[in-house]
Amino acid sequence: MNNKKWYDYLWIWSIAFLVLGFFNIMFAWLGLIDFMVPLIMAIFGKDKTFCNKYCGRGQLLMVLGKNLKLSRDKKTPKWIGTKAFRYGFLAFFMIMFINMLYVTYLVFAGAKAGGSAITVFWAFKLPFFWAMPEGVTPWVTQFALGFYSVMLTSTLLGLITMFLYKPRSWCVYCPMGTMTQSICKIKHRNEI
Repeated sequence: MNNKKWYDYLWIWSIAFLVLGFFNIMFAWLGLIDFMVPLIMAIFGKDKTFCNKYCGRGQLLMVLGKNLKLSRDKKTPKWIGTKAFRYGFLAFFMIMFINMLYVTYLVFAGAKAGGSAITVFWAFKLPFFWAMPEGVTPWVTQFALGFYSVMLTSTLLGLITMFLYKPRSWCVYCPMGTMTQSICKIKHRNEI
């Protein structure tokens, strides 16, 4: 008997987001759902429920790594799970996110022309002209390009660690997971 729930298919959301954004960069704005929902859930009492139950990326890594056996299923190195690495990666990720917002602001203010490329691994610019809509305000497009870049890069990092280690090795150092864990620790610090 199949006891799957609707949320067991959220891995499709991760694929749909990347595919839709590939053809029209405006779909990248939907990625804000993956940023806001985990934080809202953590703040308002659901703790790490998003990560454990609703995260489409984590599910996708399990489908690819475990079900399709694309993972070597090796133990994740201890250093990846250290507080120093997780919070260091979160800090780096946040700096890159703030930089993305700053570039979007520069385009909004007219100090910089909007782009038509995504940046993978925060270093490699790839042309993305086919996904650019016409008639959209440049800063709106710039934000979408930056956000798609962040989501694509983090997905690629997740896939790399999935191939090398256990399927959900990305979850060990995921910036959203680290942020929601921090929120939970702050919320529950007075409980013993």
